[in-house]
Amino acid sequence: MMENVHLAPETDEDDLYSGFNDYNPAYDTEELENDTGFQQAVRTSHGRRPPVTAKIPSTAVSRPIATGYGSKTSLASSMGRPMTGTIQDGVARPMTAVRAAGFSKAALRGSAFDPLGQSRGPAPPLEAKNEDSPEEKIRQLEKKVNELVEESCIANSCGDLKLALEKAKDAGRKERVLVRQREQVTTPENINLDLTYSVLFNLASQYSANEMYAEALNTYQVIVKNKMFSNAGRLKVNMGNIYLKQRNYSKAIKFYRMALDQIPSVHKEMRIKIMQNIGITFIKTGQYSDAINSFEHIMSMAPNLKAGFNLILSCFAIGDREKMKKAFQKLIAVPLEIDEDDKYISPSDDPHTNLLIEAIKNDHLRQMERERKAMAEKYIMTAAKLIAPVIEASFAVGYNWCVEVVKASQYVELANDLEINKAITYLRQKDFNQAVDTLKMFEKKDSRVKSAAATNLSFLYYLENEFAQASSYADLAVNSDRYNPSALTNKGNTVFANGDYEKAAEFYKEALRNDSSCTEALYNIGLTYKKLNRLDEALDSFLKLHAILRNSAQVLCQIANVYELMEDPNQAIEWLMQLISVVPTDSQALSKLGELYDSEGDKSQAFQYYYESYRYFPSNIEVIEWLGAYYIDTQFCEKAIQYFERASLIQPTQVKWQLMVASCFRRSGNYQKALDTYKEIHRKFPENVECLRFLVRLCTDIGLKEVQEYATKLKRLEKMKEMREQRIKSGRDSSGGSRSKREGSAGSDSGQNNSASSKGERLSAKLRALPGTDEPYESSSNKEIDASYVDPLGPQIERPKTAAKKRIDEDDFADEELGDDLLPE
Repeated sequence: MMENVHLAPETDEDDLYSGFNDYNPAYDTEELENDTGFQQAVRTSHGRRPPVTAKIPSTAVSRPIATGYGSKTSLASSMGRPMTGTIQDGVARPMTAVRAAGFSKAALRGSAFDPLGQSRGPAPPLEAKNEDSPEEKIRQLEKKVNELVEESCIANSCGDLKLALEKAKDAGRKERVLVRQREQVTTPENINLDLTYSVLFNLASQYSANEMYAEALNTYQVIVKNKMFSNAGRLKVNMGNIYLKQRNYSKAIKFYRMALDQIPSVHKEMRIKIMQNIGITFIKTGQYSDAINSFEHIMSMAPNLKAGFNLILSCFAIGDREKMKKAFQKLIAVPLEIDEDDKYISPSDDPHTNLLIEAIKNDHLRQMERERKAMAEKYIMTAAKLIAPVIEASFAVGYNWCVEVVKASQYVELANDLEINKAITYLRQKDFNQAVDTLKMFEKKDSRVKSAAATNLSFLYYLENEFAQASSYADLAVNSDRYNPSALTNKGNTVFANGDYEKAAEFYKEALRNDSSCTEALYNIGLTYKKLNRLDEALDSFLKLHAILRNSAQVLCQIANVYELMEDPNQAIEWLMQLISVVPTDSQALSKLGELYDSEGDKSQAFQYYYESYRYFPSNIEVIEWLGAYYIDTQFCEKAIQYFERASLIQPTQVKWQLMVASCFRRSGNYQKALDTYKEIHRKFPENVECLRFLVRLCTDIGLKEVQEYATKLKRLEKMKEMREQRIKSGRDSSGGSRSKREGSAGSDSGQNNSASSKGERLSAKLRALPGTDEPYESSSNKEIDASYVDPLGPQIERPKTAAKKRIDEDDFADEELGDDLLPE
């Protein structure tokens, strides 16, 4: 054994890597036959190996075992890897786990030390990708389909539904091409089912978004019927939604139930949402009992606000008081799962903690909590207002029950709001005393509630024109909450009603400083500036309000009014055109447009708007008068008759409208009709001088015997008129003489005074018996019949004015009511 031991020469003492080529005798193959341990191992393990077959030749038995000290020739393995211990390029490769690579003496003698193989040069370039290969084409096409699906989804989120649908269709076409190419190259098992599913689902969604429901249903059917798509059954919910939009409620319920059957019970949230859809569909069909069962199941499994509110609606529909009460209690008990407000109050002066609280005080999570709380309060308030009048004998008792339930819940602060809504309900029932009593209960509550109640009380007293009480409660509301814009607005209203416009403007300004979106204060300050004749500031206020309330008819009307006061008719016309686009049936706005066009000299446009105004409101005397005069000016007297006849119906005691009808008949050549009309007027107004003149003239022209009778009546009336004027004149002279006597002498005779007074009484009695001097169509200058016969139509009727004859003010179509503040219900 010692012959196999190699001693290191002295020259190798300093060689750090010496000893690696030392050979362990245990690896000597020549002595294996004499090694009893090895032979025993061969006999015990080799005998149990399976026999070598002809199909799989064994290399381990047939080839000799070579080591670094044995044969210099070795066979390569089946993978081309040199066997351990073989010699390549004159350098013996070290055995694994025995010698380290690159550190043999032979390697040092034959080549330089290069453990990283840097002497072999750079690696060969990568093989160029073959873009024409089928696999590469399929990969690129798949990438394009994914991009089209993403673009379709992005277009839908941006609101461009048509583009989203086009992209979805393009993705569907390319995906079908992709499937055909895959079938040609690979087996059908390698088809990308996820891509096919996403393409079809996106296409169905885009069809539904574009209201192409038939195509969407067909696409969903393709997905649902394909058994290769897992979990495709839940898409029947989408199909049920489409049927619900089409108002095919029976099919909607059918598909909702099919989807519910295919969704496992572990998906609890999804099942609850489907149950909620089923309940809503039952409400749509009027099956309230089935809807109640659905919502009660939801409230027992996973209570939420929407299901609770819908349950109350369903119980209200069937009129079950007890179920309404139970449902309201369930709605109150729904947990909000939000943090308390104390979390956002800093407990210490630690700057890091304060900075953290400031960061989370208004973040998205906090905003979501506020929205959830506001939604819960809205549902509870609406439900209370709905069921309070019906759950008890009177709505007051019902409100009291709701208030008690709310006070015992987590929504304690809503109890005061319910009390205020109770007062508002009294207002709707015209029971102002009960409303006032209810609101006065809040005078000793906390400042916020007191301010709200005092604001409503101020509003009530303002409506009743009790401005002192309104001002008192407005002061109480302002003192309770100085930053309440509604209270400041009501205070400004009371000051405005007393005529102190400057002070009212100050209150409106303060309300706007507290809340720049307070539209009532902004509108009222515009009216205040109009009263102060500060038209530029009024216009600025109304334009700001128009930016907030784009389609407010009152705001548009006020802007047009201000421009008219500023003598800018073109701008006034432009804003009035916007006004009639919002309220096209407003007769006053149309008549004002006609008036402005008439002042500009555009008769045709004026006639169009006056006629439209007459169509919507045929009782406006000014519009009727203008239209009748327009037809007379244009020589269409026959068309003017209908307008003057309507005016005579509206004002039957005014003789001028009937005279105008008779004059139109005469002008149009219908003398017989004119004569009959004049006779009818004489029968109704026997003391009208103008009617008798026309009767005398017409009877003379026609040659009737009645002319003498009418002439006699005419002369008698004119004589009586002359006597009346003389007596009036003498009465004035006597009264003037009496005044001069009283001024000249203080001791005038009392008997003369009594005589003068009795004479004056008799004169007054006679004057009352005679017709008044302001009778229409009455002339005091002509005592004889004028043979020339001047038509009274011209000088008597009030012609349409060339200038605007009326301003828009509080009494016109512009409603200048102050914007009273009532707290929202």
